[in-house]
Formats: sequence, structure tokens, C-alpha cells
Amino acid sequence: MINGLISIVCLAVAAFCFYTYGRTPPDANTIYLIGTIVFGLLMVVFGVMFLSGRVNKTEDIHITE
Repeated sequence: MINGLISIVCLAVAAFCFYTYGRTPPDANTIYLIGTIVFGLLMVVFGVMFLSGRVNKTEDIHITE
């Protein structure tokens, strides 16, 4: 559950960095671009970890269920 929350927080931070990247002068926006990329990747990693933990690995899944 914590991975899902971290993924949502990373999404919010990446969105803020991307928004700020577009509104700052060109000579000062490199850090926001790097922040967008880093937090975007972290969002994907924690999202995959969250979704992979939701899969039931102990039971077989049958087509009739």
C-alpha cells in the first residue's frame, strides 16, 4: 500500500516540476527538467511495485472463475 502512496506523491512532484519547468527562464530550468525525469521514473518504479504486489501468486487463476 505504501508503494501506491509513494507513486502518487512522485506523480504530484513530477507534475509540479514539469509545470515549473515551463514557467521559468531558460537559463534556470535545468534542475526542474532533471526533477521531472527523476520523479517520473520513480513514479513508474513504485507504481510497478504496487501493482505487482497486488497479484495473487498462491492461487491458480481459472478461466471459469
